[in-house]
Amino acid sequence: MGKTVFAIKCLHTVSRQRVIGGTPALPQGMKTTMLRFLNASLLGAALLASTAIAPAMLRAETASVTYHDKSHNDDHEWNGQEQKAYGAYQKQYQHKDIDFSKQSPKNQQAYWNWRHHHSDTVLKIEVK
Repeated sequence: MGKTVFAIKCLHTVSRQRVIGGTPALPQGMKTTMLRFLNASLLGAALLASTAIAPAMLRAETASVTYHDKSHNDDHEWNGQEQKAYGAYQKQYQHKDIDFSKQSPKNQQAYWNWRHHHSDTVLKIEVK
C-alpha cells in the first residue's frame, strides 16, 4: 500500500470516527507519528536557535575598537590588555573610574602619551 493511499485511508478513518472534545479521536499510529514529528520539530528549532545565537556571541567577544594616537601617528586596538593598562594609568594618577571611550580627546591623548612609555612588560601584563 502506498504512502498516499495510507494517508487518505487515515484521513477517511479520522473523519468517520466520533468527535471527542471538539477534536476527532486519532488512531494510535497517527498519535505516535504526530508526537514523533512534534518532538523532532522542537529539537530542530532548539538546534537552529543555538546555532543562530552562537555566531552573534562570538562577534561580540571579538569586536574591538581602534583609537588613533595623533601625537605618535599610530593606531591602538582596545582589548583586554589595553583595559588593564588603562586601569594602571587611572590608579597611578588617582583618576576616577571613567570609561576610556567617555574621556575627552585631551585626556585620551594624555593616556596614549603615558602608554608609549609603559609597555606591557613594564606593567607586567600577560600577552596572550
